Amino acid sequence: MWTGSTLAGLGGQLTIVAVMLHMYELTGSTFAVAMIAVAGLVPMILAGLYGGMLADAFDRRRIALIAASVTWASTAMLAVLAWTGGETVWWLYVLSIVNSAANSIVMAARQAIVPRLIPRDLLPAASALNGITMGIMVMGGPALAGVLVAFTGYAWTYSIDVVLMFANFLGLWTLPAILPEGTVVRPGLESLKDGWRFLKRAGNIRLQFLLDIVAMTFGQPIALFPAIGAVLLGGGPITTGLLTASIAAGAFVSSVFSGPVGRVRRQGLGIERAILVYGAAIALFGLALGAGALGWFAPEVVDADHANVVVIGFAIIALAIAGAADNVSSIFRNTMVQAAVPDAVRGRLQGIFIVVVAGGPRLGSLYAGTLATLTALWFPPLLGGFVIVALVALLVRLTPRFRDYDADHPVP
Repeated sequence: MWTGSTLAGLGGQLTIVAVMLHMYELTGSTFAVAMIAVAGLVPMILAGLYGGMLADAFDRRRIALIAASVTWASTAMLAVLAWTGGETVWWLYVLSIVNSAANSIVMAARQAIVPRLIPRDLLPAASALNGITMGIMVMGGPALAGVLVAFTGYAWTYSIDVVLMFANFLGLWTLPAILPEGTVVRPGLESLKDGWRFLKRAGNIRLQFLLDIVAMTFGQPIALFPAIGAVLLGGGPITTGLLTASIAAGAFVSSVFSGPVGRVRRQGLGIERAILVYGAAIALFGLALGAGALGWFAPEVVDADHANVVVIGFAIIALAIAGAADNVSSIFRNTMVQAAVPDAVRGRLQGIFIVVVAGGPRLGSLYAGTLATLTALWFPPLLGGFVIVALVALLVRLTPRFRDYDADHPVP
């Protein structure tokens, strides 16, 4: 299942980037490209929540297979339209929305399946494998998509994703039927209320969701990367790509060497410390940008062809540390949800987790973009890093039992 999701995820990155490039080619508008993510946000959130309810009421393997079939069909439709020359702006929007919504259901069902397949003490290792998957997807997917679109075109790029997605079916098809354990609540408003009632009682799970929102809202500077490469540090798209890849590289390396993480029992304390490191690394990134703004180590001219290589190097190191710390936090958070949440509500909690993961970075882009427009490019990450450290320390102090969470005796 992990191999299948990794290959399918890599293919999914090909389609995401290809659709963005395709949209820009059709419209010449960066706003139209940005609206792909905006248009898909609400359907993705709703699908994640509904997918969680489905996973708590029916065979999770079947739910994942049906949703994966919809994802495959939407990608195949993109390929057919590209081969026949029938692609339009609205087709790209509609199929992108269908793809992201169906994929949210796959994610909710698949994450709820994992604790039924392996012992509890191996859940951190399984979460670390997911970190490797994300590293491969983010580091390799966009670059490979750019090369494929440039040398083969959109039709071949979409078609390669269609083929890679068959691996996802293989991984899910080989599983046994996985029915939810405990009291089953039919999908609907009452099921959603039941999940929220559980979350209100589950202080440890609720706090880790809140900590992640804080980290992603104030420590997600990706929206600034194009401007950083264009006007602050130079190097243009190359700098933007390096900054983006450095986060994924940090996550990938920390997953590969994450063996000791699985032996940590006080996972709440581990989440707190990992996010504190994340906040400090984001602040260091802001300091590096500030040094660039002051002209430290800069060549006489900073533009697409002349870059401040020294400051870019410091920025890459800071972002790699941030990516590693965020990944360690993610390993602990995923493990806590999968181990402490009862099977009967695990799907719905995974659905809420998808909402947190999807919404936080978008709030972060809004925060960083708005504040940078009003101040300077270096200010949002510098301020955000300090805000993360302060808020995380305060929230954990107000909930002291979070630090005492014991992985051997999980309590939600």
